[in-house]
Amino acid sequence: MEQNDFLKRADACLQRVENWLEDFDPDELDYEPADGVVKLQFADGTTFVLNRQTAADQMWYAAGARAWHYDWDPEGQRWIDDKEGGDLYARLAETVSRKLGRDVSV
Repeated sequence: MEQNDFLKRADACLQRVENWLEDFDPDELDYEPADGVVKLQFADGTTFVLNRQTAADQMWYAAGARAWHYDWDPEGQRWIDDKEGGDLYARLAETVSRKLGRDVSV
């Protein structure tokens, strides 16, 4: 993928996540955006991190002791886990749901 294409897709991904996080009560789940990174900050001090990895053309997501790497799938138009094949937004919803103790969706 060309660098400009990757950056556009990665930034769109980060913006989508930021928009989603705006709907949460900041006392439950807050977030901190920075260049290429969105930190999800929970009330108990736990932090999950989504960031772009420009050198690898991937999005990386870390939640607790686990981390996943996502490649852009041009056919499906989505970010797919490079090992398990799962969707990035589904993983975000799953991990945040587990942490909050209630179902959420991206």
